[in-house]
Amino acid sequence: MVLAVDMGNTQTALGLFDGEELIHSWRMPTDRTFTKDEINVRLQGYFRMYGRDLSCVDAIAFAGVVPQLTREWEGVAKQLGSAFLAIGRDTAAVTSVKADNPLEVGADRIANAVAAATFYGSPSIVVDFGTATNIDVVDDSGSYIGGAIAPGIRISMDALVARAAQLASVPMEAPGCVIGSNTIEAVQNGIVVGTACMAEGLVRRIKAELGTPDACVIATGGLASIVAQSTDAFDVVDPLLTLRGICEINRRMQQQ
Repeated sequence: MVLAVDMGNTQTALGLFDGEELIHSWRMPTDRTFTKDEINVRLQGYFRMYGRDLSCVDAIAFAGVVPQLTREWEGVAKQLGSAFLAIGRDTAAVTSVKADNPLEVGADRIANAVAAATFYGSPSIVVDFGTATNIDVVDDSGSYIGGAIAPGIRISMDALVARAAQLASVPMEAPGCVIGSNTIEAVQNGIVVGTACMAEGLVRRIKAELGTPDACVIATGGLASIVAQSTDAFDVVDPLLTLRGICEINRRMQQQ
């Protein structure tokens, strides 16, 4: 079995795959102080929830943005006697990145592009709602060619609450109407519906630039299902797209 790890700046998503089938998934905080031993203990707890043991993990396939934690996860793999694969330079042979500086492209964006092309076809556009809102574009050859990066929903919310003294944190929900009749609805409109409108506008312009109005648009990330309630810009909502891309890259590497 393969444990796919999508480590963002705020949260880390985990997926246990048996072949191409996702068996279980979890989320944990991304804490830069975690050691390999602390990560190991957390993993043991997650696996016990489903009556499983870490000894079933043959490989850890990893996409992450915090270098010091990459080393700790590699240490976890060594403790388990499992293979370790970090998406990036070492996996370039099985991915296609047509960006100005391929080594600067985040591992999660590469995984998104691979998953989009593999499971939904190309050209395609991925809108990933994480710490940042990333838009990843895949051309008709299945290659990642670029995209856009914007502040994420929670970053925007935290900044708003921190700078506006009379605004308290509100539930991250899609309101029922665009004209908020109270402060909570007004903030939800600005944050959730505003993010949906930004995605709509960028997707529309990207389709026009690509000359492919029928490109598949996939929403992913922890908040994708919430934003999707406020827009019809997405053809698919796949919260686990990145994990599936990580698993697919690992599969390709095994065939090298």
